[in-house]
Amino acid sequence: MFFTLRNRLFLIFTCLLTIPFILLSIIIPSWFATIIRDQAQDLTIEMMDQYLLYVDSITTQAEDLGKQVLINETTQEWLRLEKENVADDETLLMKNELRSLLSSMMVNNSNFMSISILLYDGTGIWGNNPDLDEEEWFQDFIEHEQQFAKSHIDQLQPYPGEINSYILPLFDTNTLVPSGIIKVNFPSDLLEKALNKIKIGQEGRAYLIDQKGSNVFQAQVDLPHNILKQGLAEIANGYQQKGLIEADHNSETYLMFFQKLPIGDWILISEVTESDLFSKVNNLQRNLLLTSGVVFMLTIVASFMLSSTITRPLGNLAKAMGYIERGDFTGAKRFMPTIKSHNDEVGYLINVFDRTIEQLKKLIETEYEANLRRKDAEYKALLLQINPHFLNNTLEIIGGLAVQGKNREVMNVSVYLGRMMRYSLNTKSNVVKLGEEVSYIKSYTDILKLRYEDAIKVEIDEELQTKRFPIIKFILQPLVENAVKYSFIEKSSAQIYIKTEKVQNNVYIVVEDKGIGMSEEVIANLAKEEMDDETITVLESKGNSIGLENVIGRLKLYYGQDFSYQIKSEKNVGTRITLCINFRGDICDEGHNHGR
Repeated sequence: MFFTLRNRLFLIFTCLLTIPFILLSIIIPSWFATIIRDQAQDLTIEMMDQYLLYVDSITTQAEDLGKQVLINETTQEWLRLEKENVADDETLLMKNELRSLLSSMMVNNSNFMSISILLYDGTGIWGNNPDLDEEEWFQDFIEHEQQFAKSHIDQLQPYPGEINSYILPLFDTNTLVPSGIIKVNFPSDLLEKALNKIKIGQEGRAYLIDQKGSNVFQAQVDLPHNILKQGLAEIANGYQQKGLIEADHNSETYLMFFQKLPIGDWILISEVTESDLFSKVNNLQRNLLLTSGVVFMLTIVASFMLSSTITRPLGNLAKAMGYIERGDFTGAKRFMPTIKSHNDEVGYLINVFDRTIEQLKKLIETEYEANLRRKDAEYKALLLQINPHFLNNTLEIIGGLAVQGKNREVMNVSVYLGRMMRYSLNTKSNVVKLGEEVSYIKSYTDILKLRYEDAIKVEIDEELQTKRFPIIKFILQPLVENAVKYSFIEKSSAQIYIKTEKVQNNVYIVVEDKGIGMSEEVIANLAKEEMDDETITVLESKGNSIGLENVIGRLKLYYGQDFSYQIKSEKNVGTRITLCINFRGDICDEGHNHGR
């Protein structure tokens, strides 16, 4: 039905209008994404290079100031006096001269830099710091030789706020013995404000970090820990001074641009997610796809309007023929008045088909009633094969127990037999609940347990949802009887497993044993008989095959195409028989595995 006129028109409109829009919505955003990615990389590297020059200019100025202070005669003279413990008046005078020198340098500096000098014991030009050894920046300098300190607060510097510092050893230029430090401070804002200008995307940010991933400034690095860790590992293992690292986190791809600074171990990174970087491209793609959807809907409307005058009545006629194909003549007859056509040729075709349905319906109803009466007779003949056979077997069990003098067991078997006979002699209906059929088989297996004692094991797994399912009588007992019979042929024990299960619209009934199994020839003959007419085969068996064939024959007669079965058997291993009944009319999947 795919190549109808309406479908052809729809296909043509789709190819001409919808497909180009869909292709454009894929190709154009991908092209834009490549361009944006390249431009973002170039722009970011350019901004990072400019920032590097800016940082280099500030740090170079700090280094120059520190070196000037170190080699200045006033600094060296003050250091000599402090080491020789000269009189306080002379030392104080020299300290004031050094303060004047440092003040002059700070005033002439354009970047608000401040300079402080501290001896290792905490004595300083601008004041004393007895906790010098506990300062983090001082520990980094002493233990790791970090001359550029991260952002911190220094109470001895004249300017308030956070600062970064350049630290160099204070030593006598004659003996080269270090006695303290010279600390050149510059406001963190100088570097931080310039860093905030490096931004790509809507939410991308730049950071100045050390090799451990700690921010040079006080703010936290707002980047997933595993992304930062992976990036630092690649930077440490590589030889490049700058580049791009890509990493994934929570279904998001992060782009991390980096550049190593010649200042200590500082690293400049700028990060952005692909979704943020390509947000405008993604919006463009969504708009194009939305447009494609609108065009697609317009295509449907156009094809519908152009083809409705001819294809609609023909399509409805095809639906009516579908009812006929499924055998639903009443549905087809009910559907025919809804077919309207203003075309004379199509209208004539509809009228002829309507009359044909009426004639076929009458002929089929007549034939159906005749077949129904025949099948009812066949079904009752099949059902009558069960009871005598079962009764004979049960009486043999009672007789065997009586001979052994097991009176209690004989009483129990009689009780079980009474329950089963009440079930068997109830002729009001041949259809019972599956739970009743399972209760019946429990009485039967209780009789078997009394006879065989420990030699037989029966396990029944009954799903609660299947208890109320309507089923025809006596479908389990022949299967269980055969399972027991063929288990004891070559073995001294029998293991029987019975299971009922509901899966979607299918009810599965499984009987499994560990007996001698069935040969492939027997299974093939069952399949062949099913392809022919299994009902005739069973009726002509004259009682010689009243087990599996009987059950399959009765189920086929009653459920028709809604019944299917599966047999899996292996010689000397066992047999599993699965009966499947679909209670909505769909053919069940015979490949479904319901064994243990």
